[in-house]
Amino acid sequence: MTAIERLWEDYDLPSRDSLHFADGRSFDVELDSDAPGGFRVLDAFDLDEMLKDDPSWTSSVDGRAVVDLGEKGLLWGGEGSYGSDGFAARLTADRALIWAIFFTESNPLNRIELSGNVATFYSTADITITVDIDDPRTPVS
Repeated sequence: MTAIERLWEDYDLPSRDSLHFADGRSFDVELDSDAPGGFRVLDAFDLDEMLKDDPSWTSSVDGRAVVDLGEKGLLWGGEGSYGSDGFAARLTADRALIWAIFFTESNPLNRIELSGNVATFYSTADITITVDIDDPRTPVS
């Protein structure tokens, strides 16, 4: 079991602007309204090392919006432990993590629109994040 899967068992995510895949890959991200999709995927990092340095650097997440993908799972967006946190995730049908993106300054993501395999998550601060639900690293405009 990867570090992100262990965190997800308690619906926790690292409190860092980051993208995580269930297989253990993690990337820094940054909000950028000029970038395709409203954010940039940056360098990979070692989540195990980050948690080793400070295991409490996590945030509980709670959903505020959901899109059911049937047997392909669901999309979930919501908030973290602090008012400025927001997250977007794709889960399996039994709510296991496929990928999750956490933002410390987006505000809660409270609405999701889906068109084909492209999802747009809207925050309470009028920030929009658009992703390819099969691979959120792929730029989408």
